[in-house]
Amino acid sequence: MLACTFSLNALGQESGYDAALAEKLGADERGMKKYVMAFLYRGERVAEYTPEQRAEIQKGHMGNITKLAESGKLIMAGPFFGNEDLRGIFVFDVSTMDEAASLTAQDPAVAAGVLKMDLREWYGPAALMMITDLHAKLTKPTN
Repeated sequence: MLACTFSLNALGQESGYDAALAEKLGADERGMKKYVMAFLYRGERVAEYTPEQRAEIQKGHMGNITKLAESGKLIMAGPFFGNEDLRGIFVFDVSTMDEAASLTAQDPAVAAGVLKMDLREWYGPAALMMITDLHAKLTKPTN
């Protein structure tokens, strides 16, 4: 909520409300919106797979992330550091928990039992919707 309480932007200039951008991003009067966050946990079936099989499952998981991001349903995803049971997060731009559950079930790692997800509704900055475009500007092309 801190980002919503400042009246000056990072350059020290008075910030100006952009109604068109707020509408485009689905922002409410506070500049916020509802998302569904998925916490990814280590699944119970990890030990059932060989390292080679887990590598293939991970490849499918990463492909699914790309597909969901390209569809605009997955706004942000990433792993946590370390080797704990909590493995990573997804942030979905969906209107219902059921839709997020359906998208989650399509992930090859979830289907294989290598990951399991705990879904939670989250109220966050609507500007998060712009993260994909910003991320693309910061990612160096691979050769």
